[in-house]
Amino acid sequence: MMLTSAHGMQLRKLREKHISASKVEAVIRNSIDVQLDTAPLRLLNTTTGRLCDRGAQINAFKTSTEYNELLLSIMAHLDLPMRRIADAVVATYFRYVMLSHRWEENERLLHDIQDRVVYKLKQAGGLIKLQSFCNVARHAGYHWAWIDTCCIDQNNHVELQRSLNSAFAWYHHSALTIVYLSDNFLASKIIRFYQQDWTLYLDDYSPNHKESIQIMHELEDATGIDTHAFVAFQPGMRGAREKLQWASTRVTTVPEDIAYSLFGIFGIQLPILYGENAQYALGRLLQEIIARSGDITALDWVGQPSEFNSCLPANIFSYAAPPRAFPCLSEDEIQTTVSSLRDTVAVDQALKLYTLLENVSAPCFAHCRLHLPCISFLITEFKRRPGLVQETSFAYEVKADGLDDLLITTEEKLIPFSRLRPTRQTFLLVLPWDHRLLELPDFADDVERLGDWPQTESLLDDSDESAGGSPGEEELADSESYSRALRLIARLGQPFGAFLLAQQRGGEYKRIASDYDIVARVKDVTSIHSMMNIRTLEIL
Repeated sequence: MMLTSAHGMQLRKLREKHISASKVEAVIRNSIDVQLDTAPLRLLNTTTGRLCDRGAQINAFKTSTEYNELLLSIMAHLDLPMRRIADAVVATYFRYVMLSHRWEENERLLHDIQDRVVYKLKQAGGLIKLQSFCNVARHAGYHWAWIDTCCIDQNNHVELQRSLNSAFAWYHHSALTIVYLSDNFLASKIIRFYQQDWTLYLDDYSPNHKESIQIMHELEDATGIDTHAFVAFQPGMRGAREKLQWASTRVTTVPEDIAYSLFGIFGIQLPILYGENAQYALGRLLQEIIARSGDITALDWVGQPSEFNSCLPANIFSYAAPPRAFPCLSEDEIQTTVSSLRDTVAVDQALKLYTLLENVSAPCFAHCRLHLPCISFLITEFKRRPGLVQETSFAYEVKADGLDDLLITTEEKLIPFSRLRPTRQTFLLVLPWDHRLLELPDFADDVERLGDWPQTESLLDDSDESAGGSPGEEELADSESYSRALRLIARLGQPFGAFLLAQQRGGEYKRIASDYDIVARVKDVTSIHSMMNIRTLEIL
C-alpha cells in the first residue's frame, strides 16, 4: 500500500509540473515492451519464488521501489528525455538469468510449481536444483530467472514451438547464464560455471567465466572447441561442418531435441514435430543448412545413412571425426601444373569445362530428395576383394572411367560386375561440386572494404577512349580466362572425397555408405573429356 500511495503522489506532482501522467506511463510501458520482447514468456520471480507471466512481471515492476524511483528520477531530471531514463531503469529491473543444465529424473514441470512458492516446496529431486538456481540468481542481484523445465508449458504446442525457436536468442540476451553440469553455453555472452554442490567452478568469483583464461583453456581441451569460438560465437551457416562436429557428442532426453537444440546455433527456425523421430529431425535441419548456404560439407560423414535421405547421416555422432583434409597445392605447385597443362590442354576445352562448372546450380532439397550437382564417373567393375571381408563389411576393388582404381568397404552386399559381365544397374563415383574450387572472390569481404575505397569525383570517364577496349586488352582477358580454367583443372586433379551412388528403378540414385572416406583421384588430368560428365543427380 505504501508503494501504491507513493506512486500516486509522484503522478500528482508530475501533473502539477504540467507533465501528463499518461504520457509518462506510456513512455515507461514502451520501454517495458521493448525490454520484454527479447525475454522468455515466463520467468521465475527470485524474490517471491513464484512463476510469472508477462502481466505478472509488469505488475511486479509497477509495485516495486524501482518503479517509484523511476518516477522520482523523471521529476528530478525534466531536462533529460524521459525515454532515456526509463530505458535504463527498465533494462536493469528486467534483467534475467538463464540456467543451462542437463535434464534429470523428477524434474519439476510447470504444473508442479504453478501458483506455488518455489522456496516453500519440499526439497526432492529436481526441486533442489530449481531452488538452488533461484537462490544463486537472487543473491547475484537479479529479480528474474528462467529454466526450461518449468518455465515452458510442455503441453502447449504453440508455446513450445516459440520457446524452442527463441531459446538461443534468450540465452544471448540474458544478463547471466548459470551453467550447471551442462555443455550448452555458446549463445550466452556472460556465464558462470557451477559444480554439483552449487559452488563456483575453481572458486572463480569473477563476473564472467568467459573472461577466465584458465577456464576457457580447460573447456577447449575438454570439448575441442577453439577458445575464440566460445567468446565470440555468432549464429549462422558459416563453419557449418565444424559446428556439427561440436554437437556430435550431444545427448538429450528426447531424441528429436538433438536437432531442435541446434536451430539457434545455425540461425534458423523450423517447425517442432515431436514424434517425427531423431533421423527426420536431424534430416530437416541438415536439409535447411544445405539449401540455405549451398555448403556441402554437411554431406561429409562416415556412418549409417538416414531414412530421411541417403546422403545424410542417421546420427549426429557421424560428424564426430573432422572432415578429411586433403593436401592443398601451394601456389608454386599450381603454377608448375598450369605451365605443363598449357602444352596439353586445348584452350576451348579448358574454357568449356570452366564455364560448365561456373554455371552449375547450388545443391537443393525438395521432398526429402537431394538435387546434387557433381562430376560423375561411371563404375565399370566391382570385384569382391578376398580375405578382407570383415564381420559386417565387404571390401570391393572398384574401377571407374577416368579414375585411378580404388578399394571400398561397405556394409552393403553388392553384386560384382565388369565390362565382360555387365549389370543393368548403374553405379557412379561422384565428386560433389563445390563452387569454392573456382576461387571466386568473397563479395561479403568486398562490401566490408568499401569504406576504405577513395571517393572519386565521377563514376564516368569523360575521355574519348573507346569503351570497347583494345585488341590487346581482349587478348589479355582471354589469357586470364584460360589461366583460371587451367588452375581449376589443376585442383580437380587432386585427390577428393567421392560418393558411391547406385541408380534406383525410377532413375534416382541412393548413396551407398562406406566404412571409411572414399578417396578418389582423376587418372589423367590432361584428359578433359573424363571430367565433362557434369550432372545434377536426384538422390533419395
